[in-house]
Amino acid sequence: MLTENLKRVEENIQTACQRAGRKREEVTLVAVSKTKPVSMLSEIYDCGVRSFGENKVQELCEKRELLPADIRWHMIGHLQRNKVKYIIRDAALIHSVDSYRLAEEINIQAKKIKRIVPILLEVNIAKESSKFGVAAEETLQLAEEISNLDNLRIEGLMTIAPYTEYPEENRIYFQKLRELSVDIGRENIDNVSMGILSMGMTGDYMTAIEEGATIVRVGTGIFGARNYKNS
Repeated sequence: MLTENLKRVEENIQTACQRAGRKREEVTLVAVSKTKPVSMLSEIYDCGVRSFGENKVQELCEKRELLPADIRWHMIGHLQRNKVKYIIRDAALIHSVDSYRLAEEINIQAKKIKRIVPILLEVNIAKESSKFGVAAEETLQLAEEISNLDNLRIEGLMTIAPYTEYPEENRIYFQKLRELSVDIGRENIDNVSMGILSMGMTGDYMTAIEEGATIVRVGTGIFGARNYKNS
């Protein structure tokens, strides 16, 4: 089942890239493995997937000990400052930075191990009260402030679009995030790149790719419905 699910997702990514006139290698698939057992991650790993996304620090830490070392772990969930130290060495990319205080703590922990940590700024592009993320109009200022931290590098933006059964409804939000990234990129801020757009999940990743996503985060589409009993 997992192999077939992954094949279907890959075919959809190819189709979306073709529609947008993009190359498949421009888009990274992150398999969102939260609440899923190591056995399922291993099966997807054996199919060639090397990027996995976790929402919880504890889950990421537990799984990294049991799986191959070449996996790129993406921290995609809300990150508390007191838990940064546990993932600072192993997170290939932290998607969910939405405040200077969080960035400052990541910087402090990164200095201790002499690592430059790549991060994305999480933008609440749809202004949903239930979601984390910096407001679009405040993102440039936050990027400027964080750019002064020596052991971080801003690589782009991330957003979680509203849940909808109709992916087309989220196109406007993906367009807005892309436009915001272009605007910030034009400022040529030292230590800030806008090369990554992390947007699009199981329900809308094809639309996100059409609008410029370079990372899509797919969980249910690969692993099936979440099982919080295993969490």
